[in-house]
Amino acid sequence: MANQQQQSGTLYNALTAGSKIIGTIIADSDIRIDGTVEGDLQCSGKVVIGEKGSLKGTITCQNAEIMGRLDGKVQTSQTLALRSTGNIQGEVKTQTLIVEPDAVFNGTCSMGNQPQK
Repeated sequence: MANQQQQSGTLYNALTAGSKIIGTIIADSDIRIDGTVEGDLQCSGKVVIGEKGSLKGTITCQNAEIMGRLDGKVQTSQTLALRSTGNIQGEVKTQTLIVEPDAVFNGTCSMGNQPQK
């Protein structure tokens, strides 16, 4: 995993394609997953799963953008965006859900003010 700098000057973490993590990730800043994660991800900011990225486990964060695959649970305190290439199999808890055409979502969804656990 590497810290990278966005054009806006803020730092974010990235797991590149071809990389795999098994275990728990805790990130204070935004994180982008283009590799594979088997485990839980806790993030104080935004989680992005790229088109080639996948996560099997639980995500807890403020915002999430799913362009790859998620098998498990995701809980956001603000917005979850499931892009057209995204695939979620599992449970979603979020304030706001955005689902683009051609996205795949099989599971349950609970929306509104959800206290994070």
